Formats: sequence, C-alpha cells, structure tokens
Amino acid sequence: MDTLPTIVMLLGASVVSVIAFRSLNLPPVLGYLLVGAIIGPHAADLVGGLTGAQHLAEFGVVFLMFSIGLEFSLPKLYAMKRIVFGLGLLQVVLTLAVVTAIVTTLGMSWQEGVALGGALAMSSTAVLTKLLTERLELDKAHGREVMGVLLFQDIAVVPLLILIPSFSETPERMATMMGLAMLKAVLVLSVVLFFGQRLMSRWFFIVARGKSAELFMLNVLLITLGLAYLTEVAGLSLALGAFVAGILISETQYRHHVEEDIKPFRDVLMGLFFVTIGMMLDVSLVIANAPLVLGVLGALLIVKFALVLGLSRLFGSTFGGAMRTGLWLCAGGEFGFVLLAEMRHLKLVPSAVLQAVLAALVLSMLLAPLIVQYSNQIVLRFAASEWLMRSMQMTQLAAKTMNTEQHVVICGYGRTGQYLARFMEQENVGYLALDLDPERIREATAAGENVIYGDAVRRETLAAAGVARASVLIISFAEARTSERVLEHVREINPALPVVVRTLDEKDLDALLHAGAAEVVPETLETSMVLASHALRHLGVPHAQVLEHFRQTRIGHYRTLRGFFHGESDAEEDTLDAEEARLHSILLTDGAHAVGRTLGELALDKHVVEVTAVRRRNVRTLEPAADTHLGAGDVVVLLGTPSALAAAEERILRG
Repeated sequence: MDTLPTIVMLLGASVVSVIAFRSLNLPPVLGYLLVGAIIGPHAADLVGGLTGAQHLAEFGVVFLMFSIGLEFSLPKLYAMKRIVFGLGLLQVVLTLAVVTAIVTTLGMSWQEGVALGGALAMSSTAVLTKLLTERLELDKAHGREVMGVLLFQDIAVVPLLILIPSFSETPERMATMMGLAMLKAVLVLSVVLFFGQRLMSRWFFIVARGKSAELFMLNVLLITLGLAYLTEVAGLSLALGAFVAGILISETQYRHHVEEDIKPFRDVLMGLFFVTIGMMLDVSLVIANAPLVLGVLGALLIVKFALVLGLSRLFGSTFGGAMRTGLWLCAGGEFGFVLLAEMRHLKLVPSAVLQAVLAALVLSMLLAPLIVQYSNQIVLRFAASEWLMRSMQMTQLAAKTMNTEQHVVICGYGRTGQYLARFMEQENVGYLALDLDPERIREATAAGENVIYGDAVRRETLAAAGVARASVLIISFAEARTSERVLEHVREINPALPVVVRTLDEKDLDALLHAGAAEVVPETLETSMVLASHALRHLGVPHAQVLEHFRQTRIGHYRTLRGFFHGESDAEEDTLDAEEARLHSILLTDGAHAVGRTLGELALDKHVVEVTAVRRRNVRTLEPAADTHLGAGDVVVLLGTPSALAAAEERILRG
C-alpha cells in the first residue's frame, strides 16, 4: 500500500482515538491500541497490513528511547541508588525468573520465558508518572519507590533489546551473538560517551549561537537519528543509539529546551507505534483463547503485586506502603509492547501466546488507573496497620490544634509556605502547616517549626487541622486542580473560612474564585506590581498613591492587568497554554462589519471575549462603554482564548 494513504489513515485514527479517550479521562495510549485493533489486518484491514505502518512506528520507539536517555541522570541515579538498583533490579530479575519458570513448566523454551518475562516485568512510566503527579504522591514513600522501579525498568529495556534478538539463533550461535553484541555495545558506548560528552556541549553552543529555532530542531533530529543509524550499522538496535543520544544531551545545559522541542515528534510517532501494536492484536484469536488471556492477566497482576509487595517489605516499607507500591506497579507498560514487537518480528513466540500476552497487557493498562484510584481503599481494607497509622496521624494532628482557635492553616510547606510561616511568626499569629515531605518535616520540626505530616487534599486531615476553628487557610502550592479539591472540602467543613490561594498566572483565577477562594494571588501579576512599585517610587510617585492603585487592582481581581500579547518567543519556549486568554489587536478598515456600529451591537460577549481598549487617532480608551461607536482606522483590543478571538474577529470584520 502507498505510504501517504497509510499515514493519512493512521493520523486520522489517532486523532479520533485521542479525542475519545481524553474525554473519558483515560490514557490516549489505550485509544491508539484500540483503533489499531479495529483498522488492523485482523479486523477491517484499512491500511493493507503492518509493513508500511511499522516503518513509521520504529521512529516512535527511537524518540521514546531518546526521551528516556534525556531523563537519565547520574546524580539522580546515585540519589535513588538503593531503590533503583535494589528494589528495581530485584523486581525485574525476579519477574523474569518467575515467568521463565512458569513458561518452561508449560513446555516452552527458557529463551521464550526470558523474552516474555521482560515484556511482563515492565510497568507504564507514562501512565503512572502522570497519576503520581496529579495525585501529589511523588514525595510519598510509595511514590519514590514507584519512580525508582520505573527508572530501572526503563534502563533494563536497553540490554533486553540487545539480548532478545540472539534468542532466535542456535545455542552456539546465540552465545556468540550475545557476546559480540555486548562487546559492540560496550565499545560503541565507551567511544560515544567518552568523546561525545566533550563535543556535545561545544557543538550545541555553536548551533544555539545561530539563534534559529528550526536550526536547533534540525540539529536535535540529526543527533538522534544519526546516532541511531550508527548503532544499527554496528549491528545493534536503533533504540540503543537514540538512548545514547539522550544521555549525551542530558549532560548539557540545553537538555530542557531539547526535551520540549522533541516532545511533539515523540508523542505523534509513539502514537503511531501504539496503533501498529494494536494492529497486531487478532481479536478473534483473543476471544477464542479468552481463558488463556484472562489467565495471563490474572497471573500478571497477582505475581507482580506479590513480588513488589514482598520486595518493598524487604526494603523496609510498612505493609500498607508495600501494598500501595505493589498495586501501582502490578499492571503492564508501554515498553512491554516494544519488546513484544521485537519478538513478533523474530517469530520467537507462538502466535497464540503472543496474542494472549499482548491482550493481557492492554487489559492491564486499562485497569491500571482504576487500581490506582481504589488503592487507598484496598490498602485500608487489608492492612490493619494503615488504620492505626492513619488514626495516629489524625490524633497527633488534632492534638496539636485541640486548644487552638483563630489560627492559620498553611497547606504546603515548601519555600513559599515557609516564608508565609515566618511572616505569621513575626506577627505573633498562630499557624499550623501541612506537608507530605518526611525529610522536610523532620528538619523543620527539629528546628521548632509548627509543621506536621498531612495531606491537605483529604477532608479528614483538614478537619483534624482545625479548619472549623481557623481564621484563614492559605494554599501555598500552585496546583490549580488540587487547590479546587481543597476548596471543596473547606466549603463543607467551614463555608465562612476565607481561603487565600496561590496560582502561577491569571489562567485559573476565575475558576478558583468560583470554587470559593476569597483571594487568588497570581505570581506573574504580583511580580509585575512589585516591580512597578519600585520603579514608580524612583520616579517620585507618592507611595500612598501607588498602594491605592494596587489595592484597586486587587479588588478588581487584576482585571486591568489580565492577558498579554502573544509573540514568537512564547511559542518557542512553550510557556503559553493553548487555551490561555491573550490580547489581540484588530484594525478596522473601510468595509469592516463593525464600522458604524457600537460595541453593544456587536455582542462580542457571546463569544466570551472582552473589549479591553479602543485606540483612535493615538488616543486609547480603556474598558470602553457598550455605546462606543467604531469607525474606520480604529484599533479594537480584545481579550480571550485563541478560539474565542478567532470567532470574535470574524464577527468584527465580516459580520
């Protein structure tokens, strides 16, 4: 089949799947897999087989491995070495051993067992990292264990991609191939890393000096694909070269810029890769072997959960914490699909077994968010120590606030929370801070500060912190969605309590005010006001006048400061949300629909757009009235999201 129709079909299917699964709040990867199964050769066969699509999908694996390389940090590995090379290593090795034992017992070869064990040992870095971030559990004990194990799994894919191809050969040939592959890998990695680290920073400096976004992007693609090609020529995998390229760039100051530039390529091509994985799924064969699929799924979830639970306990976790880590890691992951694709290419595993494992991985990833969502309830149901620990935490928290009234509750004790606490202390105002970082709490309590371990997102924590008797609550972290959940609980416990919320910019200001915040403090706007106050003082403007101006600005919820004109640098730095409100100027030429009409007649509020100013003959009128007549040559300044601005501009110019 021609390449262009294949690309169009895959892109169309990908767009539909992402829209559908995002609307259901499910990982898009599952949508890709489902669409692949529908359009693949075993179902509708809309793309004429796998061959054309797989060539595109290979680049998805390349960019995924490149991204993993970018995240590869020696200091990070050293800081987490006990979890990564202890818990992570043992989890992968023991999963390989258990799966190999089961497979050989069923009459298959040990090579097939190791290959399948590698695929089943993986968990989803993309899904679990997103869930940990959304649930603010990265700093919790089980969050650190999950991240450490995921990091080792990502690293383990590299030797597995070298090892698995040798399994399709005879034992003598396999030993030779493995030895040769390992030798090549060591030589290539040694040469590239030794010389590459010296050259990469200098080369990127030369490229960056050109101050061209497209030159920088071309250079990233050249390095990624160039090193992938070199490792393939050396008889190794494309993925290994991409991984090495990521490691090299991770040691430079351009790492974060590269990560943002490569993200669109990675996400699109990875989507195509998962579509091709879905195309491998033979639904009729899966249904015919449903008992086998469910058996593999059950074994996967139970065995991985039991292994991680036991290992986490071995490494000192409580039973409840170990259960949480096991529940988070028991499902499969995207690298399992990468290894299955390699097995299919080498015809290493019987088709029925491959289909059963593939279907089990897909189902496990569908179940992963649900397992995580109910993990706390499961742990509390089976771990008696969790009830005791939770009860002790709440008792300790309640004891601290039992005789306290009119105090301040500070949610989050990071840098901002600590500065707030110092202000309260200087004014002799009692406060209690809640935080989830054990190390930070240990240091702060040793210094005599009033902070305690507690999750502000939980209703019972807020109740124990004395929110019903507090005078004000401050949310010091800039996570809008999490802040809304805290506000919801506060409204239930003490609807009259004023809540002050921190946010990064004006994007979430209205939503937080609507959720019940008494005051919302956008960092970017407040920083601008502080800078302005210093500048105006040096210009001789009376301090009282400046303070009054700022007071009125805050009373109006920063209305006069909202929005900014979007430029190329904002797009390049990826600092602007796609649907964040921005300012846009429209020049009214002769024949424009708005000429001769009033702002009220245009009814721009229907498009959720505000007119912030009208400029006429170099005179600018701020917040013009609805009866303002517009004429040719006027410039109308609008505030709204990009989509709303486009509709309003169409209305103004064409009617």
